[in-house]
Amino acid sequence: MIDFRLQVFYTAAKNLSFTKAAQELYISQPSITRHINKLEDEFQVLLFERVGNKLKLTTAGERLLVHCERLMQDYHALDYEMHLLKNEHVGALRIGASTTIAQYVLPPILARFLEQFSQAHLSMINGNSRTIEEALNSHDIDLGLIEGITRMPLLTYTKFQDDELLIVTAANTKYAKQGTLSLEEFKQAPLVLRERGSGTLETIEHQLLAQQLKSSELNVAIYLGSSEAIKLFLQNSETISVLSRAAVRKELEQGLLKVITTKPQLSFTRTFCFVQAPGPKQPLVERFMDFALEESQR
Repeated sequence: MIDFRLQVFYTAAKNLSFTKAAQELYISQPSITRHINKLEDEFQVLLFERVGNKLKLTTAGERLLVHCERLMQDYHALDYEMHLLKNEHVGALRIGASTTIAQYVLPPILARFLEQFSQAHLSMINGNSRTIEEALNSHDIDLGLIEGITRMPLLTYTKFQDDELLIVTAANTKYAKQGTLSLEEFKQAPLVLRERGSGTLETIEHQLLAQQLKSSELNVAIYLGSSEAIKLFLQNSETISVLSRAAVRKELEQGLLKVITTKPQLSFTRTFCFVQAPGPKQPLVERFMDFALEESQR
């Protein structure tokens, strides 16, 4: 129902590329250009300018983008509420989740949500916590789920569920045979950690500091960009790591990894959070949040 020219502009503005906009909207690049030109003729302004090989929004383009984002939100809310009158949950929901949540927590919840609300259109991107927060700020997603400690101003954080991080190693390492490490042994053991910007690393550093340990005291062998990479690294080395229980559940059941403890006990816990940008809340976002909370409490 929304003016297709505005949808074309919005897509081009978010991508800063007519080519990507054409691919996303399944129309030709010349069609993108024609729609943009018609908008510029109507408002008597330039919406884009070229800076070298890059496309940039003009001041008028930036102002139009702000209004388009509001119109898109209003249209999605209208579409959802009108279909709700017929007990139909229709609409698009763009979710962004930090890596652990995206890989190990959300997929079964998404599957059950679509079983119950088959007319909803869901999509999900994943990245570290900072990436998801930035995507919310730029309106590239409607809802975020992250695992970090740091909070960005203006964003709203709502608890989703608790998570525990475990110290793990491959089942055949000397650390697995030992079972319990002193704090000094823990600090000296080669450690495999998630990359900077990840909620997992942020939680580890925060919890260590609370227990009078500095991350600079640790013997970090390597930083890796995903829990899957870390688990494979562990199974091929004499190293240890700290990973979410959700991420290592299968490997623990299969006997590939083993939990080790420290004495005195190091504890790593955190909270997964929903994250929302300021502004009107989409009804489908609220419906999904309620559903996910119910599922996580089962």
